[in-house]
Amino acid sequence: MRLLQHIILWLTVLSLASCTSDSFKIDGNLTNLHGKNVRVIFRGDSGIVDERVNLDKKGHFSFKGTSSQPIIVAVCTHRGDPLAMVVAANGDHLKLKGDAGTAMHIKVKGNKVNEDWQLFRDEHAAFYNDPNPSRLDAAIEKYVREHPSDMLSTVLLAVDYSNYNDREKVDKLLHSIDIKARPESLATPLTGSPTGHKSKIMPRLMTLTLFKHGGGFEEINLAKHVTLITLWANPQTDRQTLNQKLQGLNPDIHILDVLAESDTLNWHKTIAGESRQHYWAPGGPLEQGIQLLGINSMPWYAVVDSTGLVSYSGPNLDTALKTAAK
Repeated sequence: MRLLQHIILWLTVLSLASCTSDSFKIDGNLTNLHGKNVRVIFRGDSGIVDERVNLDKKGHFSFKGTSSQPIIVAVCTHRGDPLAMVVAANGDHLKLKGDAGTAMHIKVKGNKVNEDWQLFRDEHAAFYNDPNPSRLDAAIEKYVREHPSDMLSTVLLAVDYSNYNDREKVDKLLHSIDIKARPESLATPLTGSPTGHKSKIMPRLMTLTLFKHGGGFEEINLAKHVTLITLWANPQTDRQTLNQKLQGLNPDIHILDVLAESDTLNWHKTIAGESRQHYWAPGGPLEQGIQLLGINSMPWYAVVDSTGLVSYSGPNLDTALKTAAK
């Protein structure tokens, strides 16, 4: 056992950090939010947390959360637009600083994985801004192959990677990462289920409030019939294939087509000529209710039965169609 003086010093350091081993803390200093609050969203030990945090006049805020395992925490505007995404676990004290007008480019300090993540994003900024995700996907695949013992490999695969249509490749990439660098809390969403295990209870989704194309916000009651929810973001290169497969679906199954990103620039062009109703989730994957689906890539599909029970949530359209048909 270490000397008593060392123990006292260790406890003092913890108290000065204002963050105990049973919680994590995020301190923010964000400009251009005009006094409005921020939303902090994550899935922690107690389930989904979606908390509004007030800022002072200078844009400062402080938040404490609980997660025994590393999780992705999203800091968003009051409308749900992401400002920053960080990895946090109990014992971490993270500091965010930047201009809210440059979302996802806010500086993060506090642990190595977040600082490395920011460095990767800065070095590949052009790839992140490219409408075609192939270059970013290739860069992430290269990083995973070269850094199997780095937790950032898991983070990049879970958050920034797009090519989830190739499940064999995703599984191979995931399992090439050392087990210590792919904690279950980050890796299980890659299985295509919000829980990661069929034996666990799936969430219930009774209603969604979405923006209806050509109208305004509408509350949609899902507890009426079986609903297939298709969530997508631009560019959607396989839109024609999606439409062809949906044509063969039982007409008793309700289709809820949702644009799940903040940018609606190409929304009208993409859905032109389609007869079904279309909706928009301004907060994207973090929109209230939709966040329960555990989305980590686009497109994403979910099947909700007439009791609101989510029976499937994942990136595989064929699996969603088979689940809905049952």
